Amino acid sequence: MRSTMRDDLKAALKARDRVAVAALRSALAAIENAEALPAGEAVAGGSGSGSEHVAGAALGVGATEAERRHLTEADVRAIVAKEVRDRTEAAEEYARLDRPDAAARVQAEAEVLGRYLAADRG
Repeated sequence: MRSTMRDDLKAALKARDRVAVAALRSALAAIENAEALPAGEAVAGGSGSGSEHVAGAALGVGATEAERRHLTEADVRAIVAKEVRDRTEAAEEYARLDRPDAAARVQAEAEVLGRYLAADRG
């Protein structure tokens, strides 16, 4: 699902589809954020050998790379579903506040992301 979303983001950028670009960027960022480990939990290259100048510093190739969680397709699907749900709730709130323009925009974003959930099922 993630690779399809990245490919579709490139196409949306070329087509200048602002709604799709906003929805896909936000969803992909949410996925990336979910992969991040909390600060201080783990450091790549944690072999114990580090710099003599900075305690706990890692040395070598890949020393600046942070470890990431591995998300399953179910995890990614749950994140996208939450993004759709959040946008749908925001659209309802905008409608309640008599902001039909904003409601239409976030509802359109929810529909863009909802297609990935529907395509994943079928």
